[in-house]
Amino acid sequence: MASLKTVLCLGVCLSAWIITTADETVMFRAENVRWFSLDFKTILSWTTKPSDHKYTVSYSRDGGDWIGCRDCFKVSESECDLTTYLQPYDRTYSAKVQTYPLSDDDYDDPEEFPHTNSQPFNPYKESNISAAVFTVNTVNESSVNVSITDPLTSIHRGGKQLSIRDILKNDLKYKISYHKSGSTGKKDITSDSSTAQVSKLDAGQSYCFMVAAFIPSRPLATQQGAWSMRKCTPGDGNVLQELSLGTWVGITFILLTVLITIVTVTVLCCRCCRQRNTSQLSAPV
Repeated sequence: MASLKTVLCLGVCLSAWIITTADETVMFRAENVRWFSLDFKTILSWTTKPSDHKYTVSYSRDGGDWIGCRDCFKVSESECDLTTYLQPYDRTYSAKVQTYPLSDDDYDDPEEFPHTNSQPFNPYKESNISAAVFTVNTVNESSVNVSITDPLTSIHRGGKQLSIRDILKNDLKYKISYHKSGSTGKKDITSDSSTAQVSKLDAGQSYCFMVAAFIPSRPLATQQGAWSMRKCTPGDGNVLQELSLGTWVGITFILLTVLITIVTVTVLCCRCCRQRNTSQLSAPV
């Protein structure tokens, strides 16, 4: 009878310990599981409360079976690089972050512990594209060539570092935005390749250019990459025509300041002279 009571007591204690451990694990479960992807380098991140718990990441492709990520097994970090796992790129992936307790030796099934799922993610359609580098070369007095360098990804294949064109292929286009230096009116053209000729420019006029990757096959929110830095061509026309609006504002402010100063000094001098003449006239002879 005593042994039966001992067994029951041990069972109750073990059950209580399991419940307490599970509740504690729920408290430290991963939250805000999100995808961050730039040029097809894709990171899964999450937030947690400070603890010594471990986290394991699994992913699935197109709603299939869960696949464990060997690089993110029982890690203490709050992010996981899934770049090399999300291939083919034009598939929909989901991920989950499993929270492990401080000691899981007595548990064989990881499904016993809480997990948090991510939103679906398609790298081909949703990875952000960084700003491209480009050059502008003069063809003649009214035309220039714009040459764009495709941004590189962090993916290597066959000893080669892939560019975004290696992945997007013919879906990758570029927007080229340009305007006269000092003007706010701009024009946009779209190029199917990484080079484009911009013509019908005013001879001798300076023009400024910016470029951005453009993937029209994507959803609207991720169609366009980041805009590049602006580059301007030299102009040989009247220098005054090339001054920006900000420069004109600065020049106008300086001229007005000088004019006000001159008027103020002139008025003060006139008052001094008038007071001196009045004093001389009123002095006794």
